[in-house]
Amino acid sequence: MTAASPRPSGERPPEAATTTSPHSHLGLGRLYLRRFLRNRRAVVGVVIFLLLVLFGASGGRFTSYAYTDADFAALTQPPSGAHWFGTNQGGNDIYACAVHGLQRSLVIAVSVSVLTIVLAAVIGAGAAYFGGRVERVTLAVIHFLMIVPSFLILALISHRLAGDWRVLIVVLTVFGWMSTARVIWSVSTSLRERDYVRAAEFMGVGPLRIILRHIIPNLGSLLIVNLTLGVVATVLSETALSFLGFGVQTPDVSLGTMLADGASTITSAPWLFVFPAGLVVLLTVSMTFIGDGLRDALDPTSVTGSAGGRR
Repeated sequence: MTAASPRPSGERPPEAATTTSPHSHLGLGRLYLRRFLRNRRAVVGVVIFLLLVLFGASGGRFTSYAYTDADFAALTQPPSGAHWFGTNQGGNDIYACAVHGLQRSLVIAVSVSVLTIVLAAVIGAGAAYFGGRVERVTLAVIHFLMIVPSFLILALISHRLAGDWRVLIVVLTVFGWMSTARVIWSVSTSLRERDYVRAAEFMGVGPLRIILRHIIPNLGSLLIVNLTLGVVATVLSETALSFLGFGVQTPDVSLGTMLADGASTITSAPWLFVFPAGLVVLLTVSMTFIGDGLRDALDPTSVTGSAGGRR
C-alpha cells in the first residue's frame, strides 16, 4: 500500500464535494414547495381555489338574503344593487344560492375525493401485497365494476333516495375508486419486492401494518395528484347528475342544480346560468392547475421538478 499524497490546504475532501448540493440546506417539503412555486399556473390555481373557498365560507355575510328566501316583488330580475347576481323564477337571490351551491359542491367534491383515494389505496396496495388469489379476485371485481354503467346506477340510486347530498357522497365514492385502485395496484406490485418490505416481514410485522406504514406512504406523490384531480372529476360528476335532476334536490342547492335551472332561460335570463357556470369553470381550472403543478413538483424528471428547470 502507498501512503496518501498530501492534499493542498485549500482543497476540500472529495466526500464533502459529493454530499453538497444546491438543495442540501432545504428539507424535502421545502424543495417540493420551491418546485411547485416555479409553476406559475399552479400558483394561479392555488390563488383561485383559495378565493373560491373564501367566497363559499364567508360570501353569505355580504347579503341579507338566504338561499331559501324568496323576493316575490323581484321575480327573474337581472343583477342590481338589491340582488347582485339577480334573481330566479322563484325570487331567490342568485348570489346567496351561488354561495350555498359552491359550499355544497366543494363539500361533496372534497369528501368524495378523499374517501375515494383512501379506499383505492387500501384495496389497490392490499391486492398487490397479498398477491395470489386475493389479487386475482380483487382485479376481477375492479374490472367488472369498471364496465358497469355506473352513471346510470348513480342516477337511479340518487333519484330513489331523494337526492340527499350525503347519500350522493357515498354513491359517488362506491363507484369512483376502481380506476385509481388499479393504478395503485400496478405501482404497488414493484414496492412489495423492496428490501424494507421484506425486512418488515422478517421482523414479524403484520400485513395491515406493512400496507399502511411501508407501501402506501411510498405512493404519496401518486395519491396527492390523484386526490387533486379527483376533486375535478367529482365536481363534474355531481354537476352532471344535478343538471339532469338526479343529484342534489330542492330545496337544497348545488352548482349543478343552478346550471339546470338556468339552462332553459339562458337567452332570456342569462345570469341564471352564467354565474354558476363561471364558478364551475373556475373551480375545475384551479384544481387542474394545482394537480399539474403537484405532478411537476413531485416528479424530479419534469421541467419544473428538475434542479435546472426554469419557467
